Amino acid sequence: MRKRLNKIDILALALGSIIGWGSFTLPGSKFLYESGIISTAIGFILGGLAIVFIQKGYHIMMEKHREDGGEFSYTYNNMGKTNGFIVGWSLTLCYISMVPLNATAFVLVLKKLFGSRIDFIYLYNVAGYPVYLSEILIASLIILLFAYINIKGLQLSARVQNIMILLMVVNAIIVFAYMFMKTDHSLIMNTYILNYRFHIAEVARIFAIVPFLFVGFDVIPQVSTDLNFEAPKATRMALLAILAGVIFYNLLNITTGLVYTPEKALLEEWALGTAVLDHMGYLGFILLIISLAGAVAGGINGFMLGSSKLIGSLSAYRLIPEKYKKENHNGVFENGVKFVALVSLIAPWFGREVIIYIVNMSSLLAAVAYFYVCYIGFKNSRGLDRYASAVGAFMSLLFIALLLIPGSPAILSAPSMVLTIIWAVLGYFYYKKYSKIMK
Repeated sequence: MRKRLNKIDILALALGSIIGWGSFTLPGSKFLYESGIISTAIGFILGGLAIVFIQKGYHIMMEKHREDGGEFSYTYNNMGKTNGFIVGWSLTLCYISMVPLNATAFVLVLKKLFGSRIDFIYLYNVAGYPVYLSEILIASLIILLFAYINIKGLQLSARVQNIMILLMVVNAIIVFAYMFMKTDHSLIMNTYILNYRFHIAEVARIFAIVPFLFVGFDVIPQVSTDLNFEAPKATRMALLAILAGVIFYNLLNITTGLVYTPEKALLEEWALGTAVLDHMGYLGFILLIISLAGAVAGGINGFMLGSSKLIGSLSAYRLIPEKYKKENHNGVFENGVKFVALVSLIAPWFGREVIIYIVNMSSLLAAVAYFYVCYIGFKNSRGLDRYASAVGAFMSLLFIALLLIPGSPAILSAPSMVLTIIWAVLGYFYYKKYSKIMK
């Protein structure tokens, strides 16, 4: 019997895919320095609302389309193979890139625990980031572990996901509550609150990366065939995960802002971790590490599952070799999981900085998929659903514009832009070569 996913499983899957390494590391390296406390909160609230409208398009999709592949197969069936391929090609990189990103984040966790003692056999430097064989081995072991868990089926995968996400949420709340009660609030008030001035650019920088940070909610359609309840009810779980994501990112940003000014936070290798270590000691720090490990594990597991489902669907529609559509006795696209693992094992050799360049493209790639889903929802619905889908489509285009238009405060970095172009060109030639055999 195939394991069926219940509502708790779906909530944990979405939450684990939304709340990843970035919620723990970006407060010090990006949020506080670029947007502070209030503008970051506004950016996340507006971004969360935009995702809620986009989710309406997904709700329509899940009411009318229950098939592996989610957005890809939905677009293929409604707008043909070319548009379906564009969505599938975009989501493939979007999902798969998250696996090595989170796996290398495990290395950062261990570094914070054990320091440079885990660094051995220096290999080379890529984009200013030193690459050690030890880091590659650790990340590879993590990837192989979760590939094994996913190959064993949904029962084990869901159990691991639920435990890790529970630890993540509970420990993060404990850390925030203690830090909020025990620290002097004068720094956060004087630095971020009392002298606050609204700047649209600060808000836009946060708003524009929400598709990347919240891309995990759209893993749900990938597993729609594994639900043990009516598919539209998964929408409530997705909305709850989006709300929790908005709250979670802001809580950790506030926790960091309680201790550091933007300039000092930027100087720290991991501002949140150092703040907790200095004010709560090793017990609080271990709680934070466990929470981070839960977020990272949830991200790897969720995106490996979503990626394998997407690859299985691409294979079923003959866009990639047919061997990837075969399920093992656990009902898992085993060859898809192995492919995701193989690609993910290659990525750490290029260094974490290059992986981040690729992941930064995910906001754009995800926004493309969002637009298609909402556009189809707009075409195939009436009344309030039609208007909500139209707003979702507009929000998707707004995300794309903020990431691409020169002069935008949230424009993609030059390396990410180059990699986006390369991925698009590769997709074009791949499609041209194999389109004759696609049906």
